[in-house]
Amino acid sequence: MELKTELTELRRESYGNLRGGYPIVLAGAIYWIVLAGLSRFLEPVPLLQTAFGLSGLIFPLAVALAWVTGNRFLKERNALSPLLVPAFIAMLLFWPMLFIAAAESSAGVVMAILAIGMSLHWPVIGWTYGRTALFSSHAIIRAVLVAWIFNAYPDERLTLIPLAVAACYLVTALIVFIDAGRVARRNRSATAGMAFAG
Repeated sequence: MELKTELTELRRESYGNLRGGYPIVLAGAIYWIVLAGLSRFLEPVPLLQTAFGLSGLIFPLAVALAWVTGNRFLKERNALSPLLVPAFIAMLLFWPMLFIAAAESSAGVVMAILAIGMSLHWPVIGWTYGRTALFSSHAIIRAVLVAWIFNAYPDERLTLIPLAVAACYLVTALIVFIDAGRVARRNRSATAGMAFAG
């Protein structure tokens, strides 16, 4: 029980200190907004090729946003940090499925796999912050929206799927920013209280 309590405190502290990594969430939103915009100008195959290439810019964009906002998500390391490597490996394993689908399926199918596959690490990231429900909800809602759009709007898949995912990111970024700010204030109060008591 002592280890569980320590882990809970560590997760909460990291979440508050890093404001839930909201620059990464904002970078994802920008990526999907750009794809939605490009869908109005590019044919399906060039759009998907662009989507694949631009996905590699999400992390550098997150780093730039973190630098601009003063968020130090790259500098903070704790006992849970090594968990991120297998979480990202698990997410990256969807790419072979995506390339197989790209060779055999429609652009809408590929876009749907991209939209869902890029969220596979969210539940684990949420766990490391002590916010499994919040981050898992993002991934689940995103998957449901993508499946619904795929079936309900077959002619608009390449625009509506990126817009829906971008909306999920923006709502999540706002919730994370507010919630993590509240946790950070609570953490500071608890630390100040312990310092005063000591």
